[in-house]
Amino acid sequence: MAEKQTITIDGKNYNLDELSEGARDQITNLRVTDQQMAQLQQQLAIAQTARAAYAQALQKELDK
Repeated sequence: MAEKQTITIDGKNYNLDELSEGARDQITNLRVTDQQMAQLQQQLAIAQTARAAYAQALQKELDK
């Protein structure tokens, strides 16, 4: 027998099979936006690292 999938929202467990289609759609939307936010945070970290490297390179040029 397959184990029922559940999700915990605000400390309460819900059986995914028992949720309305609209609720499942919103859960999907939340998961997608969470993934997008994580990706944006990674891109921001990359940009911040690049900016720091550019600033360091500029300082070296100015010190010449």
